[in-house]
Amino acid sequence: MASRRGFITCAICSAVGLIATGVEPAQAQGVQRKTLSTIDYPGDGKISILMTLEAPAETVIARHTHPGIESTVVMEGELELEVQGQPSKRFTAGEGFQVPPGAVHGGKTLKPCRLAITYVVEKDKPLATPA
Repeated sequence: MASRRGFITCAICSAVGLIATGVEPAQAQGVQRKTLSTIDYPGDGKISILMTLEAPAETVIARHTHPGIESTVVMEGELELEVQGQPSKRFTAGEGFQVPPGAVHGGKTLKPCRLAITYVVEKDKPLATPA
């Protein structure tokens, strides 16, 4: 249990470092994450993390990767997502996307956003790595 808590703490700290803003430093502090649940996948060294993220408009999400799948639903707002090798796409409330393991991606919120995110990632690796 303690190692899982350490992993989650480390993972969230890693992900927080990926959010930047071109507007005001105080606005970057407006990004809020909340881990709702985590569960180990028996026998395969993976963990599932369910969280919410709220970010003000014009928040830039630096390019990064995950050691597993990211599945996101836009609950409110609008964002633009760039996944390497694909054209950039816009997503609005009610739409969702998935990012394959190791895919370089980043983006920007166009309107204030609230996202529901599920990560299924390798347990002993950081949740996100800058790219």
